[in-house]
Amino acid sequence: MNDSGALLPWLVIRQDDNGNRYRVGRYATEDEAQKMADGLGTRGHGQVYWVERVSQTTP
Repeated sequence: MNDSGALLPWLVIRQDDNGNRYRVGRYATEDEAQKMADGLGTRGHGQVYWVERVSQTTP
């Protein structure tokens, strides 16, 4: 997984039953990320998945 925000600006985030949040992966397009989040969300284990865009700020 490449952490370059410019190349992979879309994140899939998971929140577990205890409210802990984790980055699941980074993707090039929103559609690609949403398909992954949707697929993971159908497993029904109580986790919630969503898509976020990485902010494009410069240091």
